[in-house]
Amino acid sequence: MKFPALLTALLIAAPALAEMPDLGGRAVTVVTENAYPPLQFIDASGAAVGWEYDAMAEIAKRINMAVTYENSSWDAMIPAVSAGQFDIGMTGITIRDDRKEAVDFSEPYMRSEMVMMVRGDESRFADAAGFAADPALLMAAQPGTTPFYVGVYEVLDGNEANPRIKMFETFGAGVAALRAGDVDLVLTDGTSGAGYVAASEGALKIVGEKLGTEDFGFIFPKGSDLVAPVNAAIAAMRADGTLEALNTKWFLEYKMGE
Repeated sequence: MKFPALLTALLIAAPALAEMPDLGGRAVTVVTENAYPPLQFIDASGAAVGWEYDAMAEIAKRINMAVTYENSSWDAMIPAVSAGQFDIGMTGITIRDDRKEAVDFSEPYMRSEMVMMVRGDESRFADAAGFAADPALLMAAQPGTTPFYVGVYEVLDGNEANPRIKMFETFGAGVAALRAGDVDLVLTDGTSGAGYVAASEGALKIVGEKLGTEDFGFIFPKGSDLVAPVNAAIAAMRADGTLEALNTKWFLEYKMGE
């Protein structure tokens, strides 16, 4: 099965290209969650794969750095990078002003639109207003994520302690709860939502209007000297079509669950 031809992940206008830096084989530790397909996840063979892994491998090759990976939960990731425990963080992290107080961001490497994912047979609501109007309906979210804040402030009533939002440690756990009928809605960016829907064989669908856009970036400890080299690689990859090729591979050609 192919993904829709119209990607929700859109390439962003490239800045002026700089000469590619050479880090001389510098050792860099990248932390990720491995729970956000198709950006990064564990496949059926047990391998860690995804768009961000491919992108980071290409960045490493272009600027000559040696990457090793570590795993972290979402809620621990930004504090850990901020404290300098890791050099780079990647897990579809939305670029936000409040997060910039703790970490530095790369230039955006992807733009995605927020969508509402529900079970395939959902008929009680078809948009955000319909969901909000029924107090029996529940939403899954990870604390501190963009979907959490969109759910609080754009779908519900602005109360971050609203009991209609059920918290899960990983995005995948929230989707599993949706499929099991324990919650009724998961908000996600369109890239991940398209992947889950395509792999669900009709068990999931997208409803309603898009709820805005978000830009993804890699994160670094404040003042990191890796930001400029990584940005140079991202700009070059955008200019020569590499980012577009990764989008085609992971959002059009890859059928999740194979």
